[in-house]
Amino acid sequence: MAAPPAISPLALPLPELAPVSGLRLASSAAGIRYQNRTDLFLAEFVAGTTVAGVFTRNKCPGAPVDWCRAALPQGFARALVVNAGNANVFTGQAGRDATGATAAAAARLVGCTPGEVFLASTGVIGQTLPHDRITAALPALHASASEHGLADAARGMMTTDTFPKAATRIAEIGGTTTRITGIAKGSGMIAPDMATMLCFVFTDAALPASALQPMLTASVAATFNRTTVDADTSTSDTVLLFATGRAANPPGPLESFASALHDVLLDLALMVVRDGEGAQKLIRIEVAGAADDASANRVALAVANSPLVKTAIAGEDANWGRIVMAVGRAGEPADRDRLSIGIGGTWMARNGAVIPGYDETPVVAHMRGREIDIAIDLGLGQGSGVAWTCDLTHGYIDINGSYRS
Repeated sequence: MAAPPAISPLALPLPELAPVSGLRLASSAAGIRYQNRTDLFLAEFVAGTTVAGVFTRNKCPGAPVDWCRAALPQGFARALVVNAGNANVFTGQAGRDATGATAAAAARLVGCTPGEVFLASTGVIGQTLPHDRITAALPALHASASEHGLADAARGMMTTDTFPKAATRIAEIGGTTTRITGIAKGSGMIAPDMATMLCFVFTDAALPASALQPMLTASVAATFNRTTVDADTSTSDTVLLFATGRAANPPGPLESFASALHDVLLDLALMVVRDGEGAQKLIRIEVAGAADDASANRVALAVANSPLVKTAIAGEDANWGRIVMAVGRAGEPADRDRLSIGIGGTWMARNGAVIPGYDETPVVAHMRGREIDIAIDLGLGQGSGVAWTCDLTHGYIDINGSYRS
């Protein structure tokens, strides 16, 4: 197997992760694909924990996604089992057998039904998951689980990730303080549409699944679904939100909680982009003046997914003509003679033409940095949107050309 890539130059350190009441976790090296590397974790929740979820729209989803979709409507969870190294995708009946056996084994340990166990897998597609290694490891994980296992769990689901990803916030509901903490993994095959992207968020808030689901769906749309690394939507994308209820908050306005949840998911989504395979630069594309917000977001993603834009940024080339091209091919309303383009706070073209006296010097300086800002004004209406991506380098080819070897 190829040596793991160096830590991304855009990496962020793990924040301090205080325990989430009602949650216990443990991780181990089960040898699912990697040797001597943590690749499995178990999370156990107190009885009454509610759950919401959002999953990939890829038409060839993994068996764990099918399992979670079937389990989600009942709205409660007692356990989560996550493995790295094998995605359990395109594995037919063997994949379904693996999910059933894993859920049953975890259910026996925590004392619940298999339908209260949620599953996620990430890694190579098309290889049978050796679920016996998972079920053999679960008893020891259950025995050793503790409230301090969040950081190890974040590390335990990494594949081509170069750093673990976590974020945490405090929110108030009815005057009671609640905690929200999330962990995520993802580096390549990232174009969420709800890459191999997994995200698990835990809160001690007391909220029914009917309240969690709309907040999660809205937050995913504004965060993970505004990011892309390589335009490929994974078969395994999963975001799950678990609420243990241990904060014992009374019913109350949810604005603070919804805002904090959004912030956690945005932090995690941008960490995934920062860890894009081979990435050297984080790119933000902001679109204004569109026909409406939906159109603006589609234009932003068209620019974010353009290999020509991404390679120009990798080469620190202020080639704004490629941005014009990407706007024009987005399939959204656009008028060449109203279009304006800016990079790093400097506008180089307005209303379809280069600004007289345009000096490229500050743009070139900006392109040499780690974080690149692109501004686009379509000049058509009031719609606005944003997308985040990373540059496209030789490192992406190196990682993906040897992923299975």
